[in-house]
Amino acid sequence: MAIRLVIDCDPGTDDAFAIMLAALHPATELLAVSTVNGNVALRHTTENALRVLDHIGARVPVFAGADRPLVRADLPVAREVLNADNPKFQVAELALPPSRTPVQEIPAVRMLVDTFLDPANADVVLVAIGPLTNIALALQQEPRLAARIPRLVLMGGAHVGGNVTATAEFNLWADPEAAKAVFAAGLREIVVLPLDATHSAPLTLADAAAFAALGTPAGDVASMLLRHRIAQDQTPDSLKSEPSAPVHDPLCVACLIRPDVITSSAAFPVTVETTGELTLGQLIVDTRPWSKDPVTATVAFAASVAVFREVLLEAFARDLRAGRTPS
Repeated sequence: MAIRLVIDCDPGTDDAFAIMLAALHPATELLAVSTVNGNVALRHTTENALRVLDHIGARVPVFAGADRPLVRADLPVAREVLNADNPKFQVAELALPPSRTPVQEIPAVRMLVDTFLDPANADVVLVAIGPLTNIALALQQEPRLAARIPRLVLMGGAHVGGNVTATAEFNLWADPEAAKAVFAAGLREIVVLPLDATHSAPLTLADAAAFAALGTPAGDVASMLLRHRIAQDQTPDSLKSEPSAPVHDPLCVACLIRPDVITSSAAFPVTVETTGELTLGQLIVDTRPWSKDPVTATVAFAASVAVFREVLLEAFARDLRAGRTPS
């Protein structure tokens, strides 16, 4: 039985990996993609999601969501200011042909509510790999979703360190109020893949070459995007054994297909800081054994790059347009 899922995302190069993995792997069935303001503005995240799906020949509906954070007028720091030091890392539009498929008329939040209230979708996993604005809005509009979403798997936060500030990862920092609301909503199961896990399984130029060697649309895109990420990665070379970069978002899909890709995890009380001057957007993981706060999420701390690589290659070897599947 295929794992059915909905992806909420803000493409973004690593979001593109996740979309392709979910749309192509034989163990998954991607029902819908919703987009949110995040890595780039909503009009670009929506166009990028459509471009990726069109390029690989996957017929998956795309729904546009929130164009601003839950309560803030904009990101905590405007995007053009935030990216001033490395403007080439997040390109507005992926280097793929313009989309041919139109975005759906129904808003993303309505789609999420309708999907997860439907008893026929009691097994559908929600994968959130951008700011959590759409998820928070859906829960706000329909509180019953907390009991109807069987599992939320999200990429966000960091137990130690951050990538947009010293303490915060981008997805949670971009809309900390939404993230805090989601963790407090009482969902049945939340699995968090923070930077700790994604940075433990970076991909290399050898992986880019392996993707290209597949000779498929997905392999070509994965190779191009991975080379871009490696070229723009700002991690000091002294911390790398070879040129590499983390590709965060697809790990959320990979852990559904191969749970053994996660090599270290545990359940804790989890929330997000919304007011700290130096800690805005920080993922707070309460690891104290004596904490009396309720457990809200399972947090992954490490991953197997070998398993991750294997899952990606299995998916990207498929070519839907040519009817080709892996041998």
